[in-house]
Amino acid sequence: MALMTPEQFEQSLSSLKPRIFMNGKRVENILENRNTRTVVEANKASYEWALDPRYSHIMTCRSPLIDDVVNRYTHISASTEDLVKKAEAGTFTAEMLGTCIYRCVGYDAFHSLAATCWEMDRDLGTGYYPRFLNYLKMVQTRDLSVAGALTEPRGKRNQKTLDWPDPYLSLKIVDKNQDGIIVRGAKINISGAFASHEMVVLPQAAHFEGEEDYAVAFAVPTDAKGITYVCQYTPYSAERDAADDLEELGNPRFGQRETSLVIFDNVFVPWDRVFHCGEYKYSVKFVTRFAKTHRMTCGGTCKVGFMNQIIGASRLIQEYKGLEKAAHINDELMEMVVLRETGRACGMAAANRGAEEPVGSGVYLPDELMGNVAKLNICNAFWRVMALAGDIGGGLLVTMPSLKELNNPEVKDYVKEFYSFGSTEPTENIMKVHKLLQNWTAGQHGVATWHGAGPVMAQKIMLQRVVNYDHEKDLVKQTLNINQ
Repeated sequence: MALMTPEQFEQSLSSLKPRIFMNGKRVENILENRNTRTVVEANKASYEWALDPRYSHIMTCRSPLIDDVVNRYTHISASTEDLVKKAEAGTFTAEMLGTCIYRCVGYDAFHSLAATCWEMDRDLGTGYYPRFLNYLKMVQTRDLSVAGALTEPRGKRNQKTLDWPDPYLSLKIVDKNQDGIIVRGAKINISGAFASHEMVVLPQAAHFEGEEDYAVAFAVPTDAKGITYVCQYTPYSAERDAADDLEELGNPRFGQRETSLVIFDNVFVPWDRVFHCGEYKYSVKFVTRFAKTHRMTCGGTCKVGFMNQIIGASRLIQEYKGLEKAAHINDELMEMVVLRETGRACGMAAANRGAEEPVGSGVYLPDELMGNVAKLNICNAFWRVMALAGDIGGGLLVTMPSLKELNNPEVKDYVKEFYSFGSTEPTENIMKVHKLLQNWTAGQHGVATWHGAGPVMAQKIMLQRVVNYDHEKDLVKQTLNINQ
């Protein structure tokens, strides 16, 4: 099988030397830094699950490209059944990690690359599709983790790209030669790329005549010369840095979502890794096809897994406090379940109603209508679930003392007594569950859910483009015998 062991994955990362900065300091070793280590652990778990008989049916599949078993996160969906499995994997990884699986953006980008490279070759006679397949064969054979990068800083939205005073606010080709291209610019809000082997880069937006140098897609090693990562740093990052024991934290192993600004300072990309170069009319297709796939992922799969963690923690707190018969809490839990299942249903509908696009490419993408509905629904649903969890958890979610007090001889007996709520459950466990729920209700995933795969308005705009009302109008005319 073309599958790495978790140990081999970690060893493979030790040979990479990405240039990373966090909190004003150079990160010398992503395996040792407490915050970058969470990304390593999240990706590493995907290698563990692929080899675990309990989960391998979710995390692996057979690739016709290399005729071998591969990690699902390196596979391109070739049927609606594949899309359903993709959705199931998204929920599974999210609920197991309690944060992002950092291979998902690259996974979704593969679908966009395969579909659009095939179409460009058909329409323009380019040679991108076999080039991309050769790249994907390498990824599958070596079982590499691949991150994805789309979002860019960009200039003022009321100006055209060519009118921006800084031409590099969108990633740009600055030179070409017989060996490849050189790019300059940046991508922002990029999840976990520094702990992946490879990064695939797509345009963020449509491009037009005169913007050929911005119409670019490619793959690059994450430690390629000229790439620098400037990582996020939040109160949760500081808390992890300062913790005496990671078990004090709400998600000890996998932490919060980790992202970075990725700077491309004259990065060389050889031609065999270039999949889009100047064909500006196709830039928008890379974007929209990625969005179709990623909105199903964000809306109907991973947030369902996150909700499972939130609901589980809320239910435990209800039980610790002896509130199993409290009607209002049971009502809140049921509302959370309904919101979760609505998200799941939208995601599954997007998968089951998916289709080959373009026809003849062999690439299956989720249904655009249902994928956007899934993401739009989950934007509001996730905030509501967090609000309900905050109500169930109570003020302790934001007023709880440190778990260190359980080892403080001055106060530990008081803390154990007054935070036990009369339960037989160890106070340490009760406090840990509250800490986990604090991560969700006061953490980063609310805003990230709203904006990941595009904010609410992006889904509304796409829905307005996709939906026509001919069927509904015809039904009314038929009912009323209106013939004109």
